[in-house]
Amino acid sequence: MIAEVYEFIKKHELLTPNSTVIVGVSGGPDSLALLHFFWSIRQEWNITLIAAHVDHMFRGKQSEEDMNFVKHFCAARGIICEAVQMDVPAFQRESKLGVQEAARQCRYRFFGELMKKYKAHYLALGHHGDDQVETILMRLVRGSTSKGYAGIPAKRPFYGGYIIRPFLAISRADIDAYCRQHQITPRHDASNDKDDYTRNRFRHHVIPFLKKENPRLHERFQSYSEMVMEDELFLEELAKDAMNKVMEKQHDTVALKIEPFQAMPKPLQRRGIQLILNYLYKDIPSSLSSVHIHNIFTFLNRDHPSGRLDFPHGLKVIRSYDRCLFTFREEKEDISYAFELDIPAVLPLPNNHVIISEFWEHYPKEQKGNDVFIIDPEAVRLPLRVRTRRAGDRMTLKGTKGTKKIKEIFIEAKIPLYERDRWPIVEDAQGNILWVPKLKKSNFEATNVTKASYIVLHYKEQ
Repeated sequence: MIAEVYEFIKKHELLTPNSTVIVGVSGGPDSLALLHFFWSIRQEWNITLIAAHVDHMFRGKQSEEDMNFVKHFCAARGIICEAVQMDVPAFQRESKLGVQEAARQCRYRFFGELMKKYKAHYLALGHHGDDQVETILMRLVRGSTSKGYAGIPAKRPFYGGYIIRPFLAISRADIDAYCRQHQITPRHDASNDKDDYTRNRFRHHVIPFLKKENPRLHERFQSYSEMVMEDELFLEELAKDAMNKVMEKQHDTVALKIEPFQAMPKPLQRRGIQLILNYLYKDIPSSLSSVHIHNIFTFLNRDHPSGRLDFPHGLKVIRSYDRCLFTFREEKEDISYAFELDIPAVLPLPNNHVIISEFWEHYPKEQKGNDVFIIDPEAVRLPLRVRTRRAGDRMTLKGTKGTKKIKEIFIEAKIPLYERDRWPIVEDAQGNILWVPKLKKSNFEATNVTKASYIVLHYKEQ
């Protein structure tokens, strides 16, 4: 067993000499064996070792006895022990999370605090090869993300260091044998005997059946996990390059261009959606599954040009014409604005564009297109203003005598709903709408080329 663990550590670069290692210890056989293993190599690797224990307070006196057992185990070997009691049942009620997820969040928060306190390089956890088998099977049955199907990673970043799992190379039976060999008597958690939790049902009924077919099952699943993760990292890089061309990011919002996104290969589309969710959520909620990603594809492929999906933790997926918005913003959020436009000036706008205003001494014949507007200063009332739309807005279109609603201009141009409320409208001091950048010009645009000066407006991305 020791040789297998050493080989696994070397293969995945899980440990370096002269490191500070925090070991998560419940008092059960897996974590206790892991703590003993690191204690046995502490001098060889020059390791500073800290044990971290959380009493989740689900089992009353029994869980408190577990904590005292871990403290005694550490004291007998001179290991620093950080133990804490956390009222996870109360946190679960407040957060409305499941038992396992509430306990996990509290536990990892404590681990993170210790990583900062000790400036630790590693947090070592006792997940082993059978845990890997259970996790992969559970995710295949329940549904997960592409990366989720790879199961438990051997190493991942955590609070400035890494979470490492050296025991993924070995089985539960190997750990039990290690405990017997070193006369370690772990605590027994009776909740692991019940079939109340999904993982326990897989552990008691599915894994024994599969191990009859292959006693080294955990090795096959670990190889599968590593292969999937390698493929996933490669495809993720391709997806990142492709997604940078079809989406625009802000701190709490991503806008996706639907048509070019759908032209991407399907494997990159799936990972592209996952990249968006990872960017927005930071920490993916446990309630998010492959069903949600499937719903996004159905949503984007349907004929109706608009609609909305509600995701966990308040994320909204809003489709409008050829754009799809992923956002945590509240719909009632006031995003209107009104600015006075100085001349000359550069006016930054909330939609990541600017309006550049200039005085020209001659008519700028070469300036054409709907992103430029030319004004005769004598034909309008200054100062100019830039604002968002208002109910009932109308303008007289260039070359016509009648007026048109701004709302209709947006609809005809298929401007997504979420962009309309931020779109700039340029008016003069009398409230005459002169220009809707990129979309429509009014009859106020200068056509006389004999004037002494002109105001030229440019609409550009920042």
